Amino acid sequence: MKSLILKPYWIRLVLAISLDGRLARPNGGKTFLGGKGDRRVLEEALAWSDAALIGAGTLRAHQSTCLIHSPDLIYTRLKQGKAKQPISIVIAKESNQSPQWLYFQQPIERWLINNQNYLGLNSSTKIISQGFDRHLSLQPSWAETLQQLSELGLSKLVLLGGAKLLYSFLQADQIDELQLTITPQVIGGSYSWVPEEITGLPKALSEKQSWTLQHQKVLDDQELMLKYIRNRNEKD
Repeated sequence: MKSLILKPYWIRLVLAISLDGRLARPNGGKTFLGGKGDRRVLEEALAWSDAALIGAGTLRAHQSTCLIHSPDLIYTRLKQGKAKQPISIVIAKESNQSPQWLYFQQPIERWLINNQNYLGLNSSTKIISQGFDRHLSLQPSWAETLQQLSELGLSKLVLLGGAKLLYSFLQADQIDELQLTITPQVIGGSYSWVPEEITGLPKALSEKQSWTLQHQKVLDDQELMLKYIRNRNEKD
């Protein structure tokens, strides 16, 4: 029987997907699949979190990140001694963000995680001047990178995308919770939330007892939110 293995951090993947499992429309680019109900549960996840992780490709497509707008959720965070918004952490291999993007005007704290040597950076000074408040180097594994964040006080993390980043977390078996909003659309195309062309996910993820349904909720606009928790044992 599987048991819950405690870790110093918790990763919640939050996505809105179509009935056929797509993240975006066939032509790609900026896409919003969820409605008002999905927006609420997204903001609830952000309010729960210490930080939100986003891939560089998703940031380029949207040029901004999700914020909490609901006054009650902001009030709760402030009452808990937290900032109004969770820290936004960008995972990037290339330094090609534009200071003109809305992202760099949003009222958030911005961190960057990348391979510092790959970018040829000798210090964090250049990163901070590009609009980020803090720079961390990507560690050899996600477990080590996430441990680093945990040691800095960020233990509750929301993973927002994109697909390549999600896949890398799945491949490393580092996702602890799936929060999926199913939207009543069939849109086709190749933008599945787990890239179809990529194989090699851990076998443990596909076992029948790997995930437990924790919660389900019918939202506005005929949407359905599902929460699954990853079951782990000593061998996972």
